[in-house]
Amino acid sequence: MGYRYTNDSKKEKMKTVKLFNIGNLVTYSVDQGAMISLENMEIVFSAGKIIDIGKQLGDTDEVFNCQNKLVTPGFVDCHTHPVFLDERENEFDMRIRGFTYEQIAKNGGGINSSVDGVRNSSEIELIERVKPRMDDFLKLGTTTVEAKSGYGLDLDSELKSLKVLHEINNNHDIDVIPTFMGAHAIPIEYKNDSEAYVNLLCDLIIPEVANQGIAIFNDVFCEIGYFNLDQSQRILNKGLEYGLLPRIHADEFNNLGASELASNLNIVSADHLMNITDSDIKNMADSETKAVILPGTTFFLGNSNYAPYHKFKEANIEVAIATDYNPGSCNIQSMIFIITISSIFLKMDVLDAIYSSTYVPSKILNVSDECGSIDIGKNADIIVWDIYKPIQIPYKFSTSPIKSVIKSGKFIF
Repeated sequence: MGYRYTNDSKKEKMKTVKLFNIGNLVTYSVDQGAMISLENMEIVFSAGKIIDIGKQLGDTDEVFNCQNKLVTPGFVDCHTHPVFLDERENEFDMRIRGFTYEQIAKNGGGINSSVDGVRNSSEIELIERVKPRMDDFLKLGTTTVEAKSGYGLDLDSELKSLKVLHEINNNHDIDVIPTFMGAHAIPIEYKNDSEAYVNLLCDLIIPEVANQGIAIFNDVFCEIGYFNLDQSQRILNKGLEYGLLPRIHADEFNNLGASELASNLNIVSADHLMNITDSDIKNMADSETKAVILPGTTFFLGNSNYAPYHKFKEANIEVAIATDYNPGSCNIQSMIFIITISSIFLKMDVLDAIYSSTYVPSKILNVSDECGSIDIGKNADIIVWDIYKPIQIPYKFSTSPIKSVIKSGKFIF
């Protein structure tokens, strides 16, 4: 029996729960430093934490029969953009009719088309939009999600967006890791003077974001028509001065040297990377920067230039996969579907895909001591599947074959 002490020193019994009849437990093992697959295992958790893993464990207050099915850690999605008001299905229709991402942006679409909605919405209105999105993440097996601001692009709206993420994190079962991304696009009012906006970011907004104390990371979209290499470096360095860890959208449509910059500065992660070069990969291999691949974006945009996963793997670069969920270029929340795309188009082994959607992203987000694998002492963030083998995750993606999602010991369903 487990106990916790309350402030008035009274003992309160905490219930223990055992998952038994696990046919196949698949997780990264911190002790072994590798993915493992174990049969006929049991997991016991209490007060939201895993307290035992093994065979024929002792009695507990409650038991849950996994019916000889697959069990994995909950997904950790390390790249999303969920703080927006309205969706942009009109842009999806434009792409069907042949418009490119760049053409849509020039015709009033893209990131800036979501700015008015965020600027003109109250914090409560945005929470009402974002909360159901977090519900959907949980239903799809994502138990920890990184979430970026970046559809406000002024001081008040960026602080408001981060406050929305903070409130959601405090009042929702899912864990939200907040990222400041004021450098998501040049706002319309600065379209003829991007340097003035960079000055605003560096001189005012980043210090105020740091003072607010919510954001952990600082992300920049380094791309033609957005932020050039010098501007990106300046923004990231300014964030570092204020304790915001740097990440970068790199080499998505054009190679401006963003992944090279990431490697030179040992940035936490370089994300997208569809147009990375072999020399950039070599530089990244010599750095501490990890790669985040977003194949759902390539798929959703109707492109065929996927990031070169196997080159990263051969170079021993740690790779995460994530959804890039956003209202414009990738309206996908399902990590199951991302694993499917990764399997089909990146030829990613399914165990590698599970590793890249659980443990590696937990390392990128600095939460690997809490989640990302099924280990004693970590959060009981667990998916009980209605399938038997890992390969059935992408094979049966259309039915979302999840039997139960457990977040910090709570059965979501």
